[in-house]
Amino acid sequence: MNRRKFLALVGGGTILAAGGTVGAVALRVPTKALEPWAQAGSLYSEPRKRALSFAILAPNPHNRQPWLVDLSQADTVVLTVDKNKMLPHTDPLNRQITIGLGCFLEVMTMAAAEQGFRVDLDLFPEGESAEVLDGRPVAVARFTKDDTVARDPLFAHVLDRRSLKEPYDMTRPVPNEAAQRIVAAAKWGTSSIASVEPESIKRIRRITHDALVIETETPRAFKESVDLFRIGKAEVEANPDGIDFSGPMFEVLHSAGLMTREAALDASSQAFQAGFEAVLANADTAMGHVWSVTRGNTRLDQIAAGRDWVRLNLTATAEGVATQPLSQALQEYPEMADLYAQTHKLLAPQGGTVQMLARLGYAASVPPSPRWPLEAKITGV
Repeated sequence: MNRRKFLALVGGGTILAAGGTVGAVALRVPTKALEPWAQAGSLYSEPRKRALSFAILAPNPHNRQPWLVDLSQADTVVLTVDKNKMLPHTDPLNRQITIGLGCFLEVMTMAAAEQGFRVDLDLFPEGESAEVLDGRPVAVARFTKDDTVARDPLFAHVLDRRSLKEPYDMTRPVPNEAAQRIVAAAKWGTSSIASVEPESIKRIRRITHDALVIETETPRAFKESVDLFRIGKAEVEANPDGIDFSGPMFEVLHSAGLMTREAALDASSQAFQAGFEAVLANADTAMGHVWSVTRGNTRLDQIAAGRDWVRLNLTATAEGVATQPLSQALQEYPEMADLYAQTHKLLAPQGGTVQMLARLGYAASVPPSPRWPLEAKITGV
């Protein structure tokens, strides 16, 4: 479900998400949270605000939307991180959050180019910490009018991009040619690899399955996700971020007291068992995988991984191939350490850091339900 709504500006004000078509919006249930998709594309003539209204649709972990933006300097966007949006248990080094910020910057740059503006990025101009993101700027982006700037054809798919968290059609292979076109979209220095070979699919399905089990059986890690559940329309409208559970089935289960955060944390409950089985079943229907590797693991590497990741995601959308990140095995907490090492040995045998891992496939239902990421925050005026 795409629930990014607005970007709160440092200094006051908001920017609404870029608009889609009325037809697309009508398919989604939480109407208030989804209004920006029908409105925002036409709300802004100011180039930075228009670009940012698309940037807040970028993929990011748990739909946390960890961006804060200051627009107080002319022709400049200063991006910092909202420290209230961290995932301290599953992302203790803020690596995944940084990747999400890289996705944001790439979509912003694409959206600026559509208007004939070049964006020059100064990343971590006041330095960086490998341990934790702090209040220092992540990026200072300067917008310059440049009629020669090349438009990126991938921008056409920004409003359609999604992470499809449903079972994939196991009777329909992903063509290797499509998988290779997806990874060829990377341009910021990450090594992107895709495999649709049966033995590889089998091995990586096992890894992603086991990683989901470990995360679910690690109480603090699992609770971090459950705390971000948004169950039913009212919760989605009140907090249009986090992990969406909306639609008629969830409304009924929530009203009956069967789908609650408390039940989701109770391993003996029906909600826990059904949810656990569904998550594992999704991972086990992968018909291919794609992953990204960087030589190092600096903040600059992580930003580059994010910029390339959204490019891969947009290319998959153009190819009609569904994707869903399954990066639990890449998380840096003690209970995951053994599987983390096994995953790196398999996916990065020459060394480096695996930054992203996702499954590929085609939706089992036709058409797929329109679930893609939607709230957001810009700060600055």
